[in-house]
Amino acid sequence: MIRSLALASGLVLAGSAIASDEYYGTLEPFAQEAVYFVMTDRFVNGDPANDHRDQGGARSHPELRTFDIPLSPCDGQVGNIGYLGGDFRGLLDNAAYIHDLGFTAVWLTPIVDNPDEAFTGGDKVTCDGFLTDRGKTGFHGYWGVNFYRLDEHLPSEGLDFGGLTAGLRAHGLKTVLDIVGNHGSPAWTMPVAQPQFGQLFDGNGTLVADHQNLPPGKLDPARNPLHAFYNTQPDLAQLSDLDADNPAVMDYLVGAYLQWIGQGVDALRIDTIRHQPLSFWKAFSDRIRAEHPGMYMFGEAFDYDAAKIAPFTLAENGGISVLDFPMKQAMDEVFGRKGAGFERMAPALQLEHAPYANVYDLATFYDNHDMRRLDADDAGFIDAHNWLFTVRGIPVVYYGSETGFMRGQAEHGGNRSYFGQARVDAAPSSDIHRNLKRIASLRRESPALQRGLQLDVELSGDVAAFYRVYQRGGVNQTALVLLNKGDRPQSMAVSDYLQPGRWRDGFSGATQEVRRQLRAEVPAHGVRVFFFDQPLTRPDLRARLSGVMAH
Repeated sequence: MIRSLALASGLVLAGSAIASDEYYGTLEPFAQEAVYFVMTDRFVNGDPANDHRDQGGARSHPELRTFDIPLSPCDGQVGNIGYLGGDFRGLLDNAAYIHDLGFTAVWLTPIVDNPDEAFTGGDKVTCDGFLTDRGKTGFHGYWGVNFYRLDEHLPSEGLDFGGLTAGLRAHGLKTVLDIVGNHGSPAWTMPVAQPQFGQLFDGNGTLVADHQNLPPGKLDPARNPLHAFYNTQPDLAQLSDLDADNPAVMDYLVGAYLQWIGQGVDALRIDTIRHQPLSFWKAFSDRIRAEHPGMYMFGEAFDYDAAKIAPFTLAENGGISVLDFPMKQAMDEVFGRKGAGFERMAPALQLEHAPYANVYDLATFYDNHDMRRLDADDAGFIDAHNWLFTVRGIPVVYYGSETGFMRGQAEHGGNRSYFGQARVDAAPSSDIHRNLKRIASLRRESPALQRGLQLDVELSGDVAAFYRVYQRGGVNQTALVLLNKGDRPQSMAVSDYLQPGRWRDGFSGATQEVRRQLRAEVPAHGVRVFFFDQPLTRPDLRARLSGVMAH
């Protein structure tokens, strides 16, 4: 039973404020999307002809080979730091699968050219190591050496990047391109300098920067033009660190990314955004949006403190949204093995007085390629998706999570393992997949769940109840979301701020006339969503929503 939680402030507003006729969380167009994140090399090998299995001297210099480099088992799982063959063809061949699952956009890892050998420097890879790169290849795409050239492992004959984005769009999917603005490839600690590592080439293939296997402190940018792109202090591991104060660096990056955006990119995800200053991102975003007005961008600022990641979202700093790490932390505790109650989600939602430009524009997620995958049973994944696709924010799901693939595993223990066509084909038999498709498809058709203002009724223990309200421009939809993450069905009743009138079940379409209370049975690990498709008239509800809009 939902307890009565009428708010005194709402009752005061009802008597003293004039409610607005418009209620919404965001007008950001991209907020209507749901994003499926693929590490392209790890998704599906659709074209073995571009595997380059002999690259790096596989026979004469096996320590430099790039294809299929398994690690020692970690927790019984064998990770791999070589290329495994995933490509544009494998992604496009499964575009219908991704769209049918309920997604409307695909975020793919960087597409730029990476080194042709395995890295011989750095620290030895261990099961719990982070930024340990010895023996790794650039399969992930984040070690760019030519930001203007497509990595040879990705395209096929007749399918370049522009062909991929067009093909995805034909399947109802937008393209989110992962970009890097603070580093290139690993650049020093190699026993012997390797080609491409620590080097950058322009669109003509001309060398414009070279670390020359020197530690940052030994670079001499004042006298050596090839050092001028780089900082003289180290940052992440042995990665070549780009100098934000050098205008040529900005020109290089903007030119490269405008090239790729022009081939059909709809949004940008920015890697390691906090490793360049705010002024850098302001200048970068201004130049990108001068050519592509309104381009949605979201960055990775790996921090669980909202106050530390929110500045990127402010207009004076570029207006770049961010991945919602505080929400991720809470989701891990609520839906993972800790089993915390829904009350843990309340502070993470930041619905009022948030430090962000707009909390509704954040990209929400529960895991990705840089951390352990969610450690949960099937029910935990189902509960996580029911939450992710009904609360505020833009949901992002990492490939394979629709079946609980490699759950709980870190990078070197399977987090980035190859998924493959056989697993894609078998995925619909998974309970996680079936339930994800159900809730993601509902969100895809609901303006309230996409962009609606959120008003919580209860977040406690195994149950959650909240409204999402979108009322603007002749579109009127209020969603009442009821969640149960418990092992038994819950009878839930809501009266607080409940709009009298005809409500319809979002899944069955059945309607009911509601006066003072809406009661529903919510299955174990289930979700019920009810819609009201008329303008709101209840005075205290309208006043409360107007108060939330003011924040």
